Amino acid sequence: MSNTPQDRDLAIGTLSLGLCPALIVVDLSNGFSDPASPLGGDFDSQISQINGLLEVFRAKKFPVYFTSVVYHDETIASVFRRRLPDLNILQASSEWVKINSKINKKPDELIIEKQWPSAFYKTQLVTQLEKNALDSIVVVGLTTSGCVRATVVDGLQHNYPVFVVPEACGDRNVSAHQASLHDMHAKYAVVMPAKDLCVQIASLLSSVISDR
Repeated sequence: MSNTPQDRDLAIGTLSLGLCPALIVVDLSNGFSDPASPLGGDFDSQISQINGLLEVFRAKKFPVYFTSVVYHDETIASVFRRRLPDLNILQASSEWVKINSKINKKPDELIIEKQWPSAFYKTQLVTQLEKNALDSIVVVGLTTSGCVRATVVDGLQHNYPVFVVPEACGDRNVSAHQASLHDMHAKYAVVMPAKDLCVQIASLLSSVISDR
């Protein structure tokens, strides 16, 4: 029997967007998306893609959630911040925690504050998803190998089908970006081009949820 690496690849099953997906825009704050930030880079192309996805989700009245890493005191996530001291710029009173003005965020769309990589860990995200009976999530944002990946893995661990749009995710390390997309698609999520995802979203009925 052949025992090549290809033969040992795991079978990949199919996942469905369900009837009511949510879009989670991870950490498009100035701290991560402004090249002037020690944590940032040039992600204008990803921002353009995300703005397109926002319009598609809004047209169907599917909910959108933004995240931003915010620190209110020195005790929160202290180990994470010792490991990555540049995170200390993300103070609640700073411009770095605000969503990049190039993102077409609407005033009534929720920003979920987080202190660790995952958008799920010690946040209100699960409560929001459950309250609105959402049955799948689309994850985009920054960075692919960090907070996007952590959110994808936690989304799976909360038993949601997870979809990732590669053009709408960015990373300062291109190799890490590509490797993370490969790993997520192989194990945790469906990595789907924006045009294909938009076709699927367009085929769904508009959401009947009114309480966001």
